[in-house]
Amino acid sequence: MTQPVEYAVAVDRFLAASGLGAGSRRVYRIALATWAWGLVERPPPVGGGRRNAEPPAVPLALLDAPGTAGRLREAFAARSEAVGARTANRELSVLSSAVTWWRAAGWLSGDPTDGLRALPVPKARRAEAGLGADQVREVLRLAAPLREQAFWHLLHETGASIERLLALDVDDLDLPGRRSRERAGEPVRWGDGSARLLPLLVLGRVNGPLFRTGRGRLSYRRAAEVFTAATRPLEPGGRGWTLRQLQAAGRR
Repeated sequence: MTQPVEYAVAVDRFLAASGLGAGSRRVYRIALATWAWGLVERPPPVGGGRRNAEPPAVPLALLDAPGTAGRLREAFAARSEAVGARTANRELSVLSSAVTWWRAAGWLSGDPTDGLRALPVPKARRAEAGLGADQVREVLRLAAPLREQAFWHLLHETGASIERLLALDVDDLDLPGRRSRERAGEPVRWGDGSARLLPLLVLGRVNGPLFRTGRGRLSYRRAAEVFTAATRPLEPGGRGWTLRQLQAAGRR
């Protein structure tokens, strides 16, 4: 078999020979496309930015180039921060499988994933008890920055996953309809508090992360830290509450 020049063509041939079902091939293709961004030291698009986003053109030979292992390490660390260890580990396993196949075909001489190891996945935690109605009112009355006020209201009013809300982009919002735009699945729908705050939060913006820090996307870790710090004066033990407790209150 002739050695392909482009990474994308190598992906196509690997998937064609994999024997995977259509659904699994789709998952593998998405994972391998995500790695293409990391190979050129660019973050993969998230949220609405994924729509119609073409992965960068990458020569397959780049996987044998000096420095590629380091780029993959950085991309893996950034990916685990963005989507969690479980998803990042799955994507690493997909890339490792593809690299093994490409090496067997004689297309690569080395393995740039050799130094990467799966990250430990935190054990599932017991569900945290949601905040009471009075506690929620105290939280939503806090004198916090607009970004935090909007996020807390949206989390409470929708009960949606924290990760899903942080992944929203400005162009994912249907503000008049009080809902998110979704290609598939159920949209996120919000109430009066979010409807009042979200237009202020996105004023003058037409794209990019809905909840941002600087020019980047607000991370789960940072959002959690800010919420716990802000609620320490309200929590009797002085430890502060968690975003999951606010989320659980919204599911009632």
